[in-house]
Amino acid sequence: MIRTTSLLCAATLMFTTAFSQTKRAAEYGIKIGVLPSGKLNAITDVAGVKVGQRTLISGDDVRTGVTAILPHDGNIFQSKVPAAVYVGNGFGKLAGSTQITELGYMETPVVLTNTLNVSTAMEAVITHTLNQSGNEDVQSVNAVVGETNDGYLNDIRGRHVKVEDVLYAIKNADSSLPKEGNAGAGTGTMCFGFKGGIGTASRKLPSALGGYTVGVLVQTNFGGVLQVAGANIGKDLGVFSFSDKLLNNVDGSCMIVVATDAPLDSRNLQRLAKRAFMGLAKTGGIASNGSGDYVIAFSTAEKMRVPHNGKASLQENSTVPNDLSSPLFMAAIEATEEAILNSLFKATSVTGRDGHKAEALPLLKVLPLLKKYGIIAKN
Repeated sequence: MIRTTSLLCAATLMFTTAFSQTKRAAEYGIKIGVLPSGKLNAITDVAGVKVGQRTLISGDDVRTGVTAILPHDGNIFQSKVPAAVYVGNGFGKLAGSTQITELGYMETPVVLTNTLNVSTAMEAVITHTLNQSGNEDVQSVNAVVGETNDGYLNDIRGRHVKVEDVLYAIKNADSSLPKEGNAGAGTGTMCFGFKGGIGTASRKLPSALGGYTVGVLVQTNFGGVLQVAGANIGKDLGVFSFSDKLLNNVDGSCMIVVATDAPLDSRNLQRLAKRAFMGLAKTGGIASNGSGDYVIAFSTAEKMRVPHNGKASLQENSTVPNDLSSPLFMAAIEATEEAILNSLFKATSVTGRDGHKAEALPLLKVLPLLKKYGIIAKN
């Protein structure tokens, strides 16, 4: 079995070659929104955020993995971060969500994987937390684990993700540009009838609007009618939900993780998370009946962190006021929309369980359509 953090990992050289030929949406000249992106155009543009992944590919039917998002370098349990959850559609399994909603903070990394490995990932996150220096007396851990169902391409019943895979992703997380497409938790996912996966993007507000960064990472596995920068590409390709009997299954889910260095409390982080869901809608997602669509938002602002054993009788924090939150909302919408597109543009065709095949987004057809609509420049 191949266990790796690299998007370039695959069962054959063909995968490696295909990966090297793909570009992110912006590299084709697609401009989403009006705000500039961060340096990497990724969630890791938010200072302190790290991402680690492990991709599992084996034989004809293992196509799955793990993606871990860490809000900061330190002991997250001892230095918790404000967080919030927004449920777009609740047909899914987001472990740890109720405590985040109740207390307004997060005390572990966020781990994404497949539906039937949520408990495995929880066990790994708990092990990681208990083993950290300073946590010797800890007796309760709220492990945060999200999922999408990759059972079309992956032998999901085999539950191939192991504790060591999750621990590897956490241990090897870094601040570089995360691998996108068929990587980590996105190895076996589909989106809009094509191969989906992991995608990321960011937006940087100008100094006049606070200079804050908003970064997004998505695990895409949902349906609808694909739109790219407003163009109805899914309709033009004739590949969209309910277009024929082969495309009626639009269920699967989408996990959206939003990070920002803006000092936001849990209440305004939930408002930020709601806006990220609008980014999903702008790509044509419909949050179908069986699609678990969740947004987790957190702030990395150091002054907003919550010490586990805080002794102060009062907490005082300076937060971004409501009236100045709209630019952050727009940043979350734009970054989410672009992250979803990146998950498609960077994905390559995969054959998996029972010979099921997920075709990559057909760029030879898509790019001319985008030129026709004036979304990218004609050569």
